[in-house]
Amino acid sequence: MNYKVPFVDPAKNYLLLKNELDAVYKDVMSKGDLVYRHQLKSFEENLARFVGTKYAVGLNSGYDALHLSLRAAGIGEGDEVLVPAHTFVASCSAIVNVGATAVLVDVGKDFNMDASKIEEAISQKTKGIMPVHLNGYMADMPAIMKIAAKHHLIVVEDACQSLGSTINGKGAGAWGLTGCFSFYPFKILGGYGDGGAITTNDETVALFARRMRYNGEDRDTGEYHGHGFTCILDNLQAAFLDLKLKHLSEWINIRKSIAEKYRKEFSDIPDLLLPHYSNSGFDHIYQNYVVRSKQGNDFSEYLKKNGVEVLTQFRKPYYKYESLKLMDRGFPETEQLSKEVCSLPMNVEITAEQIQHVIETVRGFYKK
Repeated sequence: MNYKVPFVDPAKNYLLLKNELDAVYKDVMSKGDLVYRHQLKSFEENLARFVGTKYAVGLNSGYDALHLSLRAAGIGEGDEVLVPAHTFVASCSAIVNVGATAVLVDVGKDFNMDASKIEEAISQKTKGIMPVHLNGYMADMPAIMKIAAKHHLIVVEDACQSLGSTINGKGAGAWGLTGCFSFYPFKILGGYGDGGAITTNDETVALFARRMRYNGEDRDTGEYHGHGFTCILDNLQAAFLDLKLKHLSEWINIRKSIAEKYRKEFSDIPDLLLPHYSNSGFDHIYQNYVVRSKQGNDFSEYLKKNGVEVLTQFRKPYYKYESLKLMDRGFPETEQLSKEVCSLPMNVEITAEQIQHVIETVRGFYKK
């Protein structure tokens, strides 16, 4: 279906930066800078500076960032790691794939791990916490870090959806042992293929990740330091991302202005819960604008039929899939919000006319 308002428009987004992107492509390709060249190192330096950490390590995906972070932390067989019940399955899969056990924790109204429910999930086997900053809004990291310190737990931040978000000025990905980011094309900072990164203040963790992303080899010495993986960020993608990172602060402001328009137009609809929160010092950068409609699928299907492309991710909680073999301890907030979530179009290429169409369509549903 050709939507009047697509959820994202990659072709149109490319045209916004066409001359700059084409120049980057020409520079990389004409020099043959394809793997582990200065463009990757430049992006890593600039990403670390943007997040507020000493180091960043470019990887092939957000999943690889989670996976290598857990391995760098020494988490494995016999360990337990807490993870939200409401998130993309990759967060949980990274824990399972290092041999550890994922222990799920329910979320709050902001879609993030409910810090008040963490301690009841901790056991003698618990070694880490993986908070996931969904949709551009961070989990309560001051509370989570306090709990982690009390119980001597490692924190790995899944910040794949929240690059640029902060709490009291401290960025997502700068709180835990590592921050993990995704540059999947439709992320707030997206490449033209998959990509990811780890941010950290720990030099040992950064060195481990650099070696393990390249089959365990130290590229400077040629020495092997273990059986690693093949998950280095492509140099061309790094060059594109380095360019786009320069525009990210501006793009965040655009997203905030779109979110404010939605808030003004929808705040009088009682059956629509909007993603605007009152936590002082918490900055929402609106990777996604996720509403909760009491009408569930009827709402989202109406928007689609009227030309507005929306996402209804996680309609079925991932722990409900039997093949994943996860323990369902009862997660009432996750169960309820899974029936109601709907992501409205939120991107920097959207026009004023398209925003107005979204607004009129949403209001049209609640008038009928």
